[in-house]
Amino acid sequence: MKTIDYIHALRLEAAKELLETGDLAVEGVANEVGYEDASFFGRLFRRKVGLTPAQYRIRFSALRRVLSRG
Repeated sequence: MKTIDYIHALRLEAAKELLETGDLAVEGVANEVGYEDASFFGRLFRRKVGLTPAQYRIRFSALRRVLSRG
């Protein structure tokens, strides 16, 4: 794995956590994990995760809420 791929993987994992638990806008999440260009972040996220950041938030924040109740 190239260094840049590793960095992207770490940033995307942090972004997933923020999307699941927070209410920052996607642009804010991108900035928080180190991407100044939110559109690049969105394209990278979709390519690596298979969902847009907004789709990911909808799917997994709901799942997290359900699991935390049990």
